[in-house]
Amino acid sequence: MGLAIHLLGVPRVVFDGQELPAPRGQKVWGLLAFLICSHRPVSRKQLAEMLFAEADDPLAVLRWNLSELRRLLGSSGMRGDLLDLQLVPMTYVDINVVAHGTWAEALQVPGLDQELLGALNFSACPVFDVWLATERRHLQATSEAVLREAALARLAMGARDEAADLAGRLVRQNPLDENYQALLVRCLAAAGDGVGAARQVAACRELFLRELGVKPGATLEAAMRTVTANPTARPVVGRASVVAQIEAGEAAIGAGALDAGLQCLRRAVMEADSTGDKTLRARALVALGGALVHAARGRDEEGATALHEALAVGDGELSPHAAAACRELGYVEFLRGRYDRAHVLLQQAAKLAVQDRAEQARIAIVHGSVLSDTAHYGQSINILSQAKEEAQALGDSKQVAYALSMLGRSLMLQGDFMEAARVLDQSISIARQLWTAFLPWPQSLRGEVDMLLGQVDDAAERFEHAFALGCQLGDPCWEGIAGRGLGRVASARGQPQSAVEIFLDAIVRSTRLPDGYLWGKAYALESLCELAVINKMPQAPAWIDELQMLAARSGMRELTVRALLHRSALGETESGEAARLLAGEIGIPFLQKVVEHSMTARQP
Repeated sequence: MGLAIHLLGVPRVVFDGQELPAPRGQKVWGLLAFLICSHRPVSRKQLAEMLFAEADDPLAVLRWNLSELRRLLGSSGMRGDLLDLQLVPMTYVDINVVAHGTWAEALQVPGLDQELLGALNFSACPVFDVWLATERRHLQATSEAVLREAALARLAMGARDEAADLAGRLVRQNPLDENYQALLVRCLAAAGDGVGAARQVAACRELFLRELGVKPGATLEAAMRTVTANPTARPVVGRASVVAQIEAGEAAIGAGALDAGLQCLRRAVMEADSTGDKTLRARALVALGGALVHAARGRDEEGATALHEALAVGDGELSPHAAAACRELGYVEFLRGRYDRAHVLLQQAAKLAVQDRAEQARIAIVHGSVLSDTAHYGQSINILSQAKEEAQALGDSKQVAYALSMLGRSLMLQGDFMEAARVLDQSISIARQLWTAFLPWPQSLRGEVDMLLGQVDDAAERFEHAFALGCQLGDPCWEGIAGRGLGRVASARGQPQSAVEIFLDAIVRSTRLPDGYLWGKAYALESLCELAVINKMPQAPAWIDELQMLAARSGMRELTVRALLHRSALGETESGEAARLLAGEIGIPFLQKVVEHSMTARQP
């Protein structure tokens, strides 16, 4: 009951269960969608230019549309020059439920599989059309993330047929995502439909070869034989035995014996199940899920299944294991650019962690990283600074190094290069002493600060060391970020063709596994686009298309702005205006200066 706004599919407003008469003119719906999605008040002038520029008196037409919107919502607000839509408490807005609700809540949204504003077309308003296309891509990706999360959760709860149905919906929405295909295969196999799973594998192979010209990777094959636990001997029932298996598994993985460690953790899960101790089973599942996410590259989806099972075991109870499971799931979503779902999971994790200071610090560091990826730099800096202090007080040096690296990145992207250098140097110092496997990340970020300060030779030395160490470790993320830096050096030294080859190699490296860090790929791709535009390369439009699609779907706001600027450089004026609009939403002076400089430089 009350007010309900549905913007997915055919837009409509419902009050107390009765659909209200539609407003006169489809631009009222565009106005409503923009105001709901905006993170800050919007000026009348901006709205008039976006939606009514073709009218003789755009502001007068805006006033009429606002009156229609007030009538539709039963509101007397939206007055003055700066318009801020204030909905009554408890108003249901479907796109907010998809972005910020639990998977169970989002799954009930009627238009979950449909586009924002359905088939409405705004081609006569090119700047608004660019904005709408960006939001549509983002909401489509978010709805896919909801279906994936729901399928994993239902699979963990033993509702295998329902999980397979959800995974099937997911594959129909985006059939070229290998992770989605693998999830469907895993659900079918778990439901006992081995024939259906085999047929899906064959169909996926045929699809990928036809559409992409490549075979699916190892993830699809692994889905046929993946199980959460696979003991090699009969379980020995007893709590002490389970704890010993967990400790042995974690020690083996810490020493680099991954397979042996995973075998211990799988056995621990089965033995914990035999004890009937829910807390112990949750602990074992979190240990296994965390190992699969962090130590076993390319197996995040299997790890996510174990982590969802840990949550199902706890049934939402307050516990450090449930909090850790939610945090790890949030981390998986962070890596793959599913930031809305990451926020939901991390908020849930914070509620479950209660007074566990160490867990709260770890949650905050992942949260700050999500905010940094999505260009909420001020919030990111505040959260990461506090989390770093907490981790320092608790003596957790590795978490301090990680927090400092992400803090340094946010400072750099915000334009505070000197402070970023200082913070990243601290992260590098800790990593050199205690965590060599992490060193390439802050080292590459520090090299980028050198580049921004014009110190190309210093940057080259850092990138070369980070790349060599990343290759030695076999870490796709580290190879990709350091490789991007080497491409930046080649570009700065006047070697554009060499730079292109290095950038393309870095992009391939960063995504050679299906659970690589998506922001790293987008960051390298943006540098490639910039180089291609400057040198008028024929591949520039295709690369910009890829960057814009990736950034828009995930919600990487700054990289979306930069993709639009590159498109503007190719002559699409409306993309430049859309970049200015989105940069204003972000509200970072450094980025706004970049946009204005780019727009001014291209004026005739």
